[in-house]
Amino acid sequence: MKDTLLYRQRVIQFIFFLSAIVLLGKAFYIQVWDKSSSKYAEAATFGTNILYPSRGLIFDRNDKLLVNNNAMFDLMFTYSQIDPKMDTLEFCELLNITKEDFIKNTNKNWRSNRYDKRQPTTFLKKISTETFARFQEHLFEYPGFFVQVRNVRSYPYPNAAHLLGYISEVNSFQIDKSEGQYKSGDYIGASGLEFEYEESLRGEKGRELILKDNRGREVGAYRGGRDNQPAISGKNLISSIDIELQAYAEQLMVNKTGSIVAIEPRTGEILTMASMPTYDPNILTINRKRGKAFEQLQSDTLKPFFDRAVQAKYPPGSIFKTVMGLAAMEMGVTTPNRYMNCPGYFNNNGRRQGCHHSGPVPNIETAIQHSCNTYFFNLLRNAVDKFGYTNPYAGLDTLASYWADFGLGQTLGIDYPHESEGNIPTAKTYDFMYPREKGSWRSPTITSIGIGQGEIELTTLQMANLAAIIANKGWYHKPHLIKGYRENEREMLFEKADPKKVRVSEKYFQPIIDGMEKVTISGTATNAAIPGIAICGKTGTSQNPLGADHSVFFAFAPKDNPTIAIAVYVEHGVWGTRYAAPIASLMIEKYLTGEISPTKKFWEARMLDADLIKINP
Repeated sequence: MKDTLLYRQRVIQFIFFLSAIVLLGKAFYIQVWDKSSSKYAEAATFGTNILYPSRGLIFDRNDKLLVNNNAMFDLMFTYSQIDPKMDTLEFCELLNITKEDFIKNTNKNWRSNRYDKRQPTTFLKKISTETFARFQEHLFEYPGFFVQVRNVRSYPYPNAAHLLGYISEVNSFQIDKSEGQYKSGDYIGASGLEFEYEESLRGEKGRELILKDNRGREVGAYRGGRDNQPAISGKNLISSIDIELQAYAEQLMVNKTGSIVAIEPRTGEILTMASMPTYDPNILTINRKRGKAFEQLQSDTLKPFFDRAVQAKYPPGSIFKTVMGLAAMEMGVTTPNRYMNCPGYFNNNGRRQGCHHSGPVPNIETAIQHSCNTYFFNLLRNAVDKFGYTNPYAGLDTLASYWADFGLGQTLGIDYPHESEGNIPTAKTYDFMYPREKGSWRSPTITSIGIGQGEIELTTLQMANLAAIIANKGWYHKPHLIKGYRENEREMLFEKADPKKVRVSEKYFQPIIDGMEKVTISGTATNAAIPGIAICGKTGTSQNPLGADHSVFFAFAPKDNPTIAIAVYVEHGVWGTRYAAPIASLMIEKYLTGEISPTKKFWEARMLDADLIKINP
């Protein structure tokens, strides 16, 4: 028994002795042989350097770069590491700032949770490349300061400012809402495609863990950088835009107010979306001059920030006669070959509503060709009175439901912010406008909507999409600006949803299309004809009680297998044939042939020289 206890005691003593030898050996290794141990011993904590990703690029449909990245430099500092004996005078001269700026930029509210003397804080933002090049040679002389490199946008083309959008610094609301995605000083898409595709374009931040001593000084990489995470660049977007066509649209619309939208009918891809007046997107690049440029644009009375292509709600005028005719035929209140005689006016219960056409109108095709108001006033009354003169509610709501099929009175769902719904009136609209009692309005009250006036309002995007629907004889894909992504030189295009179809029989589209073709052959817009190309269009003159009427035109071409549908709206352009029609014609020819024919050079020069802002300030 005693021998057993003695044996166990010696075993335990041996284990303790062996453990002591191991611990002493480890201590000797750490203190003598492992040189990095002293560095880790001094370390009290580690810090994190944020690695910012490159923002995704944007290309046009022909692989031309629309949005690029340029390096921008922010000077950061850690207050606890600044040398109190540093030469602030030389430091300020290198950065081209004053001593007062230095004091202001280092004097943070350290009691606030926002700042920490041991954590990096922004000292100076938006340092130019030239200043950075001069300063970096001396950076080692100023402990506590380091440069944070970021990417800001640049634009190879001075076009498509509204469409592409711009980035801006996040505000406190966006930071709180982001659940840690953004922090103070970060940039975010603020408008256009930059805003719409922010999640795709921004990429993912990386991190670099740095070991620091108890004074906050960097000692080295934490765990040899094994826990670092690289930044992941944003996705590169392939847009549907043809930048050459976009630039030509903006050129034709110089000194004019309005918008142009062109769509590829078979795909819904937007070829051009121009709003005028516009600006060079490069002036809103993140730099020290941006604030002044932004203020000037914001105070401009012509509202260059207002995107007229999707936000402005315009009375479409006579281009609306096309969809009025289609709905009336589908409702069964008229036929393609219905005859009417136009005396040059429409007798609306003893009140004459004018029409610039007069004489026999044998069918709806001719009514479109010569834009006969009388014909479409009658169609509107026939449709609204379909269920009886005293029951206009059912007739109007049925009519409005067909117009809704064409995407009118609602957003089309474009991949772009701030799209307006426009306005299509219903029975509720007029019950509200004439609230005295039920029955206070009838079809004669609202005849003007039959020719695209009154309460009818469309966006230019909706007008272009309407042209695409007619070109396709009753169906359309949702208009969109982005086709897909590009990664490692490979294109990954989005799958298209099934097309949307309207509840109008295909047979009713042909007389409308034939009438639109005759508009450019011998109708209201012969100046829109293109040599060798069958173009189908419709003029509109939108009444403006505040000044000169607006010029409207929409079209598609070629007539068979159309590849472009377009809408042009020129504010204060007087008649559709004066400005909108020739501009649309030039756009179509430019897109289909790549040049302007000699016979159209006169109209090109005239459109380029026209200054409607000077005439209608």
